[in-house]
Amino acid sequence: MNFFNLDIRKLILITILAAVPLLTLNIKNESGQVPWFIRPFSFTGGLIQYAYSSFSSGVRGTAGTYFDLIDIKKQNRELLQQNTEYRAQLNELTELKLENERLNKLLNFKQKTNMELLTAKVIGKDLIPEHHTITINRGSHQGIEEGMAAITVGGAVGYVYSTEPFTSQIILLTDRYAAIDAIVQRSRARGIVEGYTSELTQLNYLKRGDDVQEGDLIVTSGLDNIFPKGFPIGTVIKVEKSDYDVSQNVEVKPIVNPSNLEELFIVLGANFENFLEDEADEVPNEQTPSKETKKNTPEAKKPETNNKPKEPEA
Repeated sequence: MNFFNLDIRKLILITILAAVPLLTLNIKNESGQVPWFIRPFSFTGGLIQYAYSSFSSGVRGTAGTYFDLIDIKKQNRELLQQNTEYRAQLNELTELKLENERLNKLLNFKQKTNMELLTAKVIGKDLIPEHHTITINRGSHQGIEEGMAAITVGGAVGYVYSTEPFTSQIILLTDRYAAIDAIVQRSRARGIVEGYTSELTQLNYLKRGDDVQEGDLIVTSGLDNIFPKGFPIGTVIKVEKSDYDVSQNVEVKPIVNPSNLEELFIVLGANFENFLEDEADEVPNEQTPSKETKKNTPEAKKPETNNKPKEPEA
C-alpha cells in the first residue's frame, strides 16, 4: 500500500498530530509545569521557532548588509568625485600661487632696474632637436626687433631671432648658432659664449693665458648695449688646456634652464645698465659732486651769513 495515497484517515491523523502540540502548548498542571507528554511537542515547537527566527534574522541581516554596501559604494563614488574636484581646485590654486610669485619677481626686477623691459610669455618651443628656440606672445607691434636680448630675473636666455606682428622667436644661448659676448667676472677675461649641447654652452676664443677656473661666473660684457653689462650667463664646469692649442676649452652651464621658462623679459633698451658692482662703485655719479668739487663751487666761496631773524628794536 502506497503511503502517499491520500485518504480521509491519513488526513485526519495528520491534522490531529499537527493540532495536538498547538492545543497543548499552554496546558499546565496544578503545579504550573508542563505535563511530561507535552514536553516533546513543546521542545520541537520551540526548536522550530528558534530555527525560523535565526533564519529570518540572518536573511534580514544579509539583506540589510547588502543594502548598506550599496549605499556605501554610492557614497564612496560621490566622495571620490568630490576628492577629484578638490584636487583639481588645489592644483589650480597652486598654479595661480606659483604664477603670482613669478610675476611678483618679474615686477620687482622691472621696478628696480633702469632698463626698458617688455614682459613676454612663452607660447611654443622648437620641436627640432638640432635647434633650441622658443616662441613668445610679443612681436613687432609691441616694439620687438631682431637682435634684442631676452633675459629673466636669474640670467640671460638668448636673443630675438625673428619677429612677426604678434609673435617672436627667441634663439636660446644653448643653440649652436647662438653667440653672446661675455667675460669672466673674476678675471675679466673676454670670450664668446656659444651653444654646445641642449644643456651646456662653451666659452670660446679665450687666450691660452687667460685666467679662468671651474666655478667662475660668466657674465655678459654689455657691448653694443644689447645685454646689460655683468648679467649672469652661466658657471664654468670644465676647463681644458691642450699642449698645442692657443686657446682653452671651457664648458659653461647656463644659470637659466630654458626648458622651464614660462615668462621672460625682452630688453627694449639696456640703457647701459651695469650689474658689476665693483665697476659701478668706481664710476662717479654725475649728479653727486665730490667734496673737492663742492669746495670750488661759487656757493662754497661765499662767506657764511647768520640766517637768524633780527630782534625787533624797542
